[in-house]
Amino acid sequence: MTHVLALDQGTTSSRAIVFGQDGRVVASAQEEFPQHFPHPGWVEHDPADIWESQLRVAEDALAQSGDTDIAAVGITNQRETIVLWDAKTGEAVHNAIVWQDRRTADACAAMRAAGYEDAIRRQTGLVLDPYFSATKLAWMLDNVPDGRARAESGGLRAGTVDSWLVHRLTDGAVHATDPSNASRTLLFDIDTCTWHENLLAHFGIPAALLPDVVPSSGVVGEVRVPGALEGLPIAGLAGDQQAALFGQTAFDEGVGKCTYGTGCFILLNTGSTAVRTDAPLLTTVAWTLPSQVRYALEGSVFIGGAVVQWLRDGLGIIEHSSDVEALSASVPDTGGIVFVPAFAGLGAPHWDPNARGLIVGLTRGTRAGHVARAAIESIALQVADVLDTMRAESSLSELRVDGGATVNDTLLQFQADVAGLPVVRPVVTETTALGAAGLAGLATGVWQDLGELVRNCEIERRFEPSMPAPEVEARRAQWTRAVERARDWV
Repeated sequence: MTHVLALDQGTTSSRAIVFGQDGRVVASAQEEFPQHFPHPGWVEHDPADIWESQLRVAEDALAQSGDTDIAAVGITNQRETIVLWDAKTGEAVHNAIVWQDRRTADACAAMRAAGYEDAIRRQTGLVLDPYFSATKLAWMLDNVPDGRARAESGGLRAGTVDSWLVHRLTDGAVHATDPSNASRTLLFDIDTCTWHENLLAHFGIPAALLPDVVPSSGVVGEVRVPGALEGLPIAGLAGDQQAALFGQTAFDEGVGKCTYGTGCFILLNTGSTAVRTDAPLLTTVAWTLPSQVRYALEGSVFIGGAVVQWLRDGLGIIEHSSDVEALSASVPDTGGIVFVPAFAGLGAPHWDPNARGLIVGLTRGTRAGHVARAAIESIALQVADVLDTMRAESSLSELRVDGGATVNDTLLQFQADVAGLPVVRPVVTETTALGAAGLAGLATGVWQDLGELVRNCEIERRFEPSMPAPEVEARRAQWTRAVERARDWV
């Protein structure tokens, strides 16, 4: 069997892609699902929407691929989003709380004031921020009827989206996650790769809730859902950003990538060492194979492609996300405006949950094209801020890129200009799904070793920096001034 089905469950859509042994896409399907915003700063998903949309696109992709033999299923997912469900019925007991949600900012602040942050960072590699899963899960246990009592008695299960999909695919037979996802919860010791008793106590999370931690590459269970997927082994699990690093074949220490999705995520492979730094970067598990653990430094931008979705759904100035490049190209520049899309606070390197979005420099001459261009540039400027911090910790010679927004040449050229780095786009830009497929295919013999995956990876285009240095400096300085005005808004 020479093909793998990758399930790529994202923040705004669910996708399924069938990959051949050459790493090329054979078939794919995608479906958006609703976002819920019950209060300002709150973001939720209905777990049933996640599951049902993911199942539909998986069946669609398999139907498109015809008689293709599928060796295994790999799963990659939005990472810090947390789901809580009934252990007997398998039904969710609350909407999933999404990684963008900021409702627990006060709880995190209280824990910092109580002196927990340093110990938590040492064990988890993360900052104490509502971005991660632990305080979200604690909030659910406090707000679901009898939540804590049911959790302590074993009546509830919790997990990130990979665990939710494994639960549904195996009809409740398997409750599992992998270290790349577990390391995003604030409950996981990244040195021992285990749930940590002290961390569970800090956040008030009963151990009975949590999934078993299994390798990122290895057979976890078998699909028991009647239909096209039934009987297929689930053989790969990885959080979306770590999966993209794997899919970019960034297997060597010192190689990095940026994924442009709903947010933007820059990861740098640090090998077998979990590098701790005083810089505002995260230390995370990249993946685990049966014989190795790999770590990464990460910088996260909360709002990347989501700013384009907001132009479409919030402002209504474009009909389709793909229209943004043409609209932004209708003007020669931003007309002097700067757009800071801090809709869910600011991630690295600022880590300010109280920041909010703003557009500054508006005049009577501002047009929709200026706003669209400023939105596109805001994505690259946020990434450049993270890269500056990352390069202070380690060398980085080029930026490998992937994700939906990489079809936008304007974005990638501006990224190369403001970052001062070559930006490299592969032929297959769906590297998040490709990483999940690679992990599953390694476990089931589709690929024999990492070298086969490297040979499949082809470069489509390199974007070289071309903007004059004085202009880059002026644009970066203007951006920094705007960011300062957006910080600590609420």
